[in-house]
Parts: sequence; structure tokens; C-alpha cells
Amino acid sequence: MHLAALHTLSQIQLNQQGNLKHFLTIEGLSKESLTKILDTAQSFLDENNNLINRPLLEGLTVMNLFFENSTRTRTTFEAAAKRLSANVLNIDIARSSTSKGETLRDTLWNLEAMAADIFVVRHSSSGAAHFIAKDVCPNVAIINAGDGRHAHPTQAMLDMLTIRRETNKPFEQLSVAIIGDIKHSRVARSNVAALQTLGCKDIRVIAPNTLLPVGFNEYGEHVRLFNKMDEGVTDCDVIIALRIQNERIDSPALSSQSEFYKMYGLNKERLALAKPDCIVMHPGPMNRGVEIDSSVADGNQSVILRQVTNGIAVRMAVLALAMQGQLQEQGLIEAISL
Repeated sequence: MHLAALHTLSQIQLNQQGNLKHFLTIEGLSKESLTKILDTAQSFLDENNNLINRPLLEGLTVMNLFFENSTRTRTTFEAAAKRLSANVLNIDIARSSTSKGETLRDTLWNLEAMAADIFVVRHSSSGAAHFIAKDVCPNVAIINAGDGRHAHPTQAMLDMLTIRRETNKPFEQLSVAIIGDIKHSRVARSNVAALQTLGCKDIRVIAPNTLLPVGFNEYGEHVRLFNKMDEGVTDCDVIIALRIQNERIDSPALSSQSEFYKMYGLNKERLALAKPDCIVMHPGPMNRGVEIDSSVADGNQSVILRQVTNGIAVRMAVLALAMQGQLQEQGLIEAISL
């Protein structure tokens, strides 16, 4: 991405003090910004990986605006907001006034007028969260919960927190493999961006050419492509298996479930090629027997369920930091202190 575009993303997401006021994408944020999110999330977890409640958003209102279905992400955002003592409203967009002809702008302005402090937005169109933050509701903290094929920044950060907690190694020393449908995955794009920003120098993307995005070579010098699974996972510290979405099975991009599993499914034999302490991750929901074998998903090296817990901690961190940044912008910082 060009430096001018990165600067624009930074300007939208950060306030004049350099603190988060929206969280739209990993791109445009510095290593220091990502580390602050990770450190804040860490503060919401005790030594036994249990979540710690803190009433940082008491009296504030978080609205979940999911224009695209996702029970898992919406539920973890709701859990995160409630652990911060925020008021939470889940807006049924399918039955909202937009279905009656009202424009998206008018719907959002009406919700803002109901004293919303944070919008958590999921949308099928890439750039939707940016549009809302920049052109519609700049005075509401906007958190991107996934937009089209573009970005899923909180998923990337929960993955980074999991990697940091489970490997106990600096990102600079890690070899990380991402397997599966890179072309359609906002998770893959955000994870690659986060790993690069945090200093990882060995990022391996494992996929057939039909599941690679156009312009893959623009990902950067530390990202390598492997078409053969065995070569890609050898001596890895971290393996992230991506979900193959059912709507793309049996399409021209993917011949069949069984063929994909044969070539790219993560099983015990392939995991054995990685380092002995390699961790296995998956953003969920899993297609067992397609991208991952049950023996691996439920095995000792799997940290998939811990990703879910870490996801709540990261979303608590992002909600708290974005609200702090918005209140700074409005001169009301005394209302919240981390």
C-alpha cells in the first residue's frame, strides 16, 4: 500500500494525541499502536487465562450493527462490552428502516441521536466501516467487525495475542503459516498486515493458485507462497488454518472438499513436520475434515478455544481504547481512565 494511503488510514483511526479513536483496519497503524492493544488486552486476563471485568465504559452505549450474519463475532463483542459495564444494543438491521427505503446515512444518524457512543459494524461491502467513520458518524467510535474481503482487524489482533501468549517468542523469531482460501479471506489479509507490522520475517501462505488474490506479490518481502502443504508447514512455530466457505466448495476455484483436504487439510502427519511446540489456530467456525482434522483441532497443540477467550479480551481493549480516544477528541477524557 502506498505511503499516502497508509497516512490517510492513520489519520482516520487515530486522534491528534496518536491514540485510537476508530479501529477500521490494521493497515496504517504502527507497531506501537498494535502493541498497546495487545498490552491492554493482556490486562483483562489473569494468569489462569480468566477474563477480568472492569467498569471502564459504565454509562456508555455500544450498538452492534451487523449487516452480515456472524453469531460468534457479535456475541464476543457483546460479552466484551458487558464486561466493561457498557449498555449494549443489538440492532436488527434486516428489520430496520433501511428495509423500508430509508438511506443508510439516515439510519445511522438516527442511531447516533439515540446517544450511541460506539458502533460495532459488520458489512458485506469492503470499506463500509471507513465510510461510516469518515463521512457519516465521525463522532461515534467505529469498530470494524469485518467488511467484505477487506479486513477483520479484531480477529487479527486476537490471533496476535494468542500467538504472543502461547509461543512466548518475539514475533521477529517466528515462522507463521496461513493455509487455505487467501483470496476471499479478510482474516488472512489482516493477519498478514499485523504480522508484518509486529516484525515477523517468515510469513508463509499455503494455497492453490486459484485461491490466491490478484496482486499477491504486493504482500511484501517477508511473505512467501507455497503451493505444496508439506513444504509450507515444515519447521513452523504457528499454523493458522482458514475456513473454506461452503459457498465456494465445488466452484471453479475449488474442485471438491475431499480434494482440498487431500492437498491442504491439516492432519497429524503434516503437523508433525512443524516444530514440536507449534501451535494450531483457526478463526472458526471449523469445517472438520475439510481444512482441519478433528485429531488436530482437538489435540494438545490446538489453541482454538483459547483464541475465543482472547477474542473477548482484545475486543474489550479495542472498545476501551477507542472510547478513550473519542473522549480525548471531545475534551472529555476525565470520563474514562485506563
